[in-house]
Amino acid sequence: MQIIITGQQINLGDNLRDYADKALTGTVSKYFEEAVSADIKVAKDGALIKTDIMVRPAGGTVINATGTSADAYASFDDAVAKMSRQLRKYKNKLVGHKAQKIEMVDMSVIDAEQDKEEVADAPIIIAEMQTALPVCTVSEAVMRMDLEGSNALMFKNTAHGGLNMVYRRGDGNIGWVDPKNK
Repeated sequence: MQIIITGQQINLGDNLRDYADKALTGTVSKYFEEAVSADIKVAKDGALIKTDIMVRPAGGTVINATGTSADAYASFDDAVAKMSRQLRKYKNKLVGHKAQKIEMVDMSVIDAEQDKEEVADAPIIIAEMQTALPVCTVSEAVMRMDLEGSNALMFKNTAHGGLNMVYRRGDGNIGWVDPKNK
């Protein structure tokens, strides 16, 4: 597993890097034989130190965890404990629902400079990317969205093969978009 550790406004020593590498590798390997990669960001947050961990286990899912403490090691341990719970939950769901299929979808790339109908106050497109489109049920999509810590997820519904989207509403509930093809 490839692990990238970065520090923002903080100097990470070799001891912390080695500790983080061993601890995260051990935690992820308990649940998945091979994870694709992991990113660890350690940053100062006022008087505290905040650690953000993002792991990409096999299957295209992204799992995020955050820990905060006055000590960098304690902050990392807090984030790893949260990550462990999420990985266990995700692994149990996969075992219960069998492995999910992943399809690569070529998302169309929009170039803001080529767009002729620009509106003066229109937001600028910041990121463009290709992503794997999961093939799953609605409940699996909600679980995946929660594990990723995202506000929306587009997926291919196993019930009818059409594109659907789940999203977190302003009131905290989950919304589901299931367009009708005519």
